[in-house]
Amino acid sequence: MDPRQYEHIVVNDADIQSIVMSYLLHNCFNETADSLASTTGIKQPAIDRENMERRKQIIQFILERKALKAVELTEQLGQDLLEKNKDLHFDLLCLHFVDLVCAGKCEEALEFAQKRLAPFGMVKKYVDKLEDAMALLAYENPETSPMFHLLSSDYRQQVADNLNRTMLEHANQPSYTPMERLIQQVTVARQYLTEENGKDAFPPFSLKDSLKG
Repeated sequence: MDPRQYEHIVVNDADIQSIVMSYLLHNCFNETADSLASTTGIKQPAIDRENMERRKQIIQFILERKALKAVELTEQLGQDLLEKNKDLHFDLLCLHFVDLVCAGKCEEALEFAQKRLAPFGMVKKYVDKLEDAMALLAYENPETSPMFHLLSSDYRQQVADNLNRTMLEHANQPSYTPMERLIQQVTVARQYLTEENGKDAFPPFSLKDSLKG
């Protein structure tokens, strides 16, 4: 289908509600999902509630600066889950290291790095990020350092989202929601139109701008 025809397609309420429901369950907003179901009458898809509650707890641990707790529960969920996802394991351990540094526990942070992070230094792709994390020890106020992004809530949320996707894949569930797939498709369609008609004809897709109407 020509992407220019998308704007003429009518989406019914049931489809919209289904998309929203999948997003809520994907991100462990179970109470909101239950509320949506009760107010709209939409049927919730079959889902492992125990798994969702476990994912929700793990995500909360990450956001509450309890990365090691998140690691522990993730390993209970699947012993090989983090072993097969070294990048994610490294990011989780880095979060704990950063939290120790920010709490002024530099000696404990150094001991933790030597014990849990140093082995990653044997792999080239982790070296730069490991050096960035270790450099935080040199700053009295890490938030003013060039590596302040490692302390940001956005970075922490990114790690949490990546872990959530990994846990969903481990449970043989879709790692992306229909809403995310739609945004990806709209982005690709907009790029196609831009290439066909010139960059000034169709500006890059922005979800924020679209929500403004």
